[in-house]
Parts: sequence; C-alpha cells; structure tokens
Amino acid sequence: MTGLEFRPLGRTGIKVSSLCLGTMMYGDQMNETDARAQMDVASERGINFFDTAELYTVPPKPETQGNSERYVGQWIKDKGVRDKLILATKVAGRSRLDYLRDGGPVRVSPAQIKFAIERSLKNLQTDYIDLYQIHWPDRLVPVFGADLGRYRHYPEDYESYQSILETLEELRKSGKVRHFGLSNETSYGTMKFVQTAEQQNLPRMVSIQNCYNLVNRTFEYGLAEVAMAEQVGLLAYSPIAQGALTGKYLDGGKPKGSRGEMFGRLDRYETPSADVAIRAYVEVAQKFGIDPAALAMQFVTTRDWVTSNIFGANSMAQLEVIFDSLEVKWTDELNKAVNEIHAKWPNPCP
Repeated sequence: MTGLEFRPLGRTGIKVSSLCLGTMMYGDQMNETDARAQMDVASERGINFFDTAELYTVPPKPETQGNSERYVGQWIKDKGVRDKLILATKVAGRSRLDYLRDGGPVRVSPAQIKFAIERSLKNLQTDYIDLYQIHWPDRLVPVFGADLGRYRHYPEDYESYQSILETLEELRKSGKVRHFGLSNETSYGTMKFVQTAEQQNLPRMVSIQNCYNLVNRTFEYGLAEVAMAEQVGLLAYSPIAQGALTGKYLDGGKPKGSRGEMFGRLDRYETPSADVAIRAYVEVAQKFGIDPAALAMQFVTTRDWVTSNIFGANSMAQLEVIFDSLEVKWTDELNKAVNEIHAKWPNPCP
C-alpha cells in the first residue's frame, strides 16, 4: 500500500483521506500565516479531513483556547471549500479547566455539550460539523498515559451513555452535526456507546481517536477488535510520539524550536524503557534507508484498523516527510523488524 487512500468513515458512506491534518499546534507554536500555508499544502495534496477541538491550541491555556478552530474556520471561509472537507472537532471531557465553561468543572453533560457545539460552530464559521467527538470520557478513567499504575476502578459518577447519546441525537436532528465519534476511550466505553445506540435507536459512534504509535500499541489489545468488528475505525493521533520517534529527544536532547524545548509535556515518552525502544526503531529506519518519522507514520497508516492517521507538523520540511511516508513500502521484512523490537520492549509509552 502506497499513496494517499480514501477510506470509509464507519458506516456513514463518507470517505476520508488516510492522512488527517491535525491542528492542535495552531495558535501558539504555529501562527496563523504558517497555519494557513500548511492547510493550503494539505488540501493541494489531497487531504480532505481536518481535525481540531474546542480545547486547542495545545498546551491548553485560556488566552489561546479556540485559536485552532478560528484559524481553520477562517481558512475554510476564505477558500470557499466547506463542502469539500470533512471537518472534525471535539467537546472537552471531564476536567478542571474551568475557563472552558465560564467557571465550574467541565463535564460531558447535555448542557455543556450544547454550549460547546455553539461556540465551535461560531469559531469554525460553519453551520454544521461532520464529525463531533467526545475528547475524553466523562467517566473517571486513566487517560493520556498519566497513570502508569494501571487500572483501578473509580466510583460511578458520570453522565449516562443514554443521556449523552440523546443529546447528540438532538444535535443531529437540528442539522448541526452529521456524525459522532469518541476519543481517548476504552474498549468497555466504546462498546457501551455502541450497545446503547443500537438498543435505543440513537446515533452510533463512527470512529475513535486514540493515541497509537510504535511505542504505544495498546490499542491492539481489545480496541482493534472493536474497531474492525463494529466499524468504529481508529483515527490515530501522535503517530510520531510527539516527535520522539524521530530520535531527536534521545539522551535528553531538546532541539531548539521543538515542542519538547518550548513546552515540555513529554512525560508520556520519558518512561524508563522509552529511550532504548525508540533508539531501536530509529536504527531499523536507518537500516532500511527510511526517515525515522516516515517509518513511524507508515506503520500507523498501514494498520487495518486505522481509518485515518492524524499528523501535526510545525514546518514545511516536516510536512514533506509526512507525505514522503506514503511512499514507504511496508514489507514483511520491515514488519518483522518492528515487531521484534515490540516483543523486546512492548508498549514502553502507554
């Protein structure tokens, strides 16, 4: 498999490009001029799928919240391409980011979903969202690799699956959203949403946006089966592990202008066995004559359960590597090489 593909988004009848432009850096690390240039190139190269969120830019802070949606919305309006794009955004999950809701904790509740969608529609200067995603659950579950102590069961204090889906159905009937997806969700949560939707004739989730890369293949244990069997395909984020799989952060490196140097926030990729595994993947890439970032990208893009691979790039040079990855032929030999490393150091950065 080489070249950009167009794959089914769940059971919607919509086809999205196998690469998706992620925009979480827009508004801080990337200014509007550079963001617009990147969207130009992505569109010219055939990408029809853009992903943003009410939370973005990242790292999240009040003064830049919503910048990503605003940049994307203005570009779409100026270019007149709304009907040519599949536009995805997200409502934030349970958190203490009080500024997102004019005070008070963030919850995935009917009232907050309705508030968030109106703001996103305004920011994006559009009447409808193609894919509206729950950024992370209302349930208390470990997310973003923050809890390496593994699973523990939390009290059942969360909005019901049915209540959330009934609210999403209101949005669908109003014409404000076409389809819905999950993000940072578990196998259990995904199946509960699917089961409840089918039992109550409510909107069925069409995708799940979770972290997936060479050093975090936890999606393969349970969720990949769900994705394939239930046609809730993976929209994979962080395919290059926030840049770590390029090798640039090995031995504590923090190149000037990198996210690691500007913001830190690399904890997920600084676990005890991260460096040794990442170094091994970089060496495999070098052995096969492939850019390490391109290797990491094409590993994700070629998995059967991946609908689209969401990438971020902060320069045109990085963007070219992303597109070059599509020409990497994923051979049996290459697959064996990365699986041998995975067997030695499985999921060092879950």
